[in-house]
Amino acid sequence: MSVKNIALTVVLAIGLYVAFSSVYVVSEVQQMIITQFGKPVGEPITSAGLKVKVPFIQEVNPIDKRVLEWDGSPSDMPTKDKLYISVDIFARWRIVDPLQYFLRLRDERSAQSRLDDILGSETRNAVAKHELIEIIRTTKDRVPIREGVLQEETANKEFGFLVPIQKGRKLVEREIFEAAAEKVGVFGIELLDIRFKRINYNASVRPKIYDRMISERRQIAERFLSEGHGEAARIRGNRVRELNKIQSEAYREVEEIRGLADAKATEVYASAYNQSRESVEFYEFTRTMQAYKVMIDGQTTLVLSTESDLFKFLKGMGPN
Repeated sequence: MSVKNIALTVVLAIGLYVAFSSVYVVSEVQQMIITQFGKPVGEPITSAGLKVKVPFIQEVNPIDKRVLEWDGSPSDMPTKDKLYISVDIFARWRIVDPLQYFLRLRDERSAQSRLDDILGSETRNAVAKHELIEIIRTTKDRVPIREGVLQEETANKEFGFLVPIQKGRKLVEREIFEAAAEKVGVFGIELLDIRFKRINYNASVRPKIYDRMISERRQIAERFLSEGHGEAARIRGNRVRELNKIQSEAYREVEEIRGLADAKATEVYASAYNQSRESVEFYEFTRTMQAYKVMIDGQTTLVLSTESDLFKFLKGMGPN
């Protein structure tokens, strides 16, 4: 009985082992390639669930169905305007033809290595065909902002304005994507997206770039400063001209008021001293006395005709 029990136990163990070797589970995020002696057999298994295979002879090779990440290492490359920059990009991809993917690449590590080659090469080609500003700027739509007099005076001048952009970074990324997607497609891979993560100047040329940027900004600042000085001089000139105009108009107005006042005073005097002959004579006498007071002092010598109006009152004075 013990021998029979042992034999039965062995048979059951072998049966369980064979049964477990015959079934496998496909999860929702996986697809399977069945290989027999290292060669794929049948179609890829893409539906989730419990599946059966030939034990010992066939092997299950899982392949991911999810969107996968590719993150390249920063790489130095020259732009069209001969500036070396450090470019760091990333991409998203997935396996759409698992059989082709398995035959050509086998595993994800090989796929990542091939993506390094293809995406890095296409990025280098795209960067070399465009100037730095095309890669730095997100879009080609940008308008320099100037206000007031500076905008009017510099509207037709090119100095200080931004370099025109033909494409922009989005279109450069699109060019890299289209070129790389066609090449990775032969490996059963679909490239979903590619983006620039970071763009820096190369460490060896960074000081020169910064010096040039500072110099350009200083030139623009000097231009704005000179335009400001010119505008200030114009404002000061207008202020002096307006001040002189106000002063001249005020002086003219004062003289007009003074002339009207003198005419009014003369009219009042005339109406006051024209009442009778005696008032007229009194007025002539007082005005002549006032004239004597102004004209004659101790150092004055007068030569007058006897018929003069000034002399007639002197002529009529007695010795006392």
